[in-house]
Amino acid sequence: MNWDQILGRWTEFKGKLIERFGDLTDDEIEQARGDREQLEGIIQKKYGDSKEDVREIVDRLIKDM
Repeated sequence: MNWDQILGRWTEFKGKLIERFGDLTDDEIEQARGDREQLEGIIQKKYGDSKEDVREIVDRLIKDM
């Protein structure tokens, strides 16, 4: 599944994000809607993970869709 397909299933993907990153707010997720780099930046800033780690996690979430 690619990012364009994720955008079509945003509500489902948002649920996966909340399951994985429970401290993310709905506003933070919606702020990044459609922009993967912004989403990853928000996660990285909030959790202190490396850019590479966040990208891998998001890739796994996408793959699991």
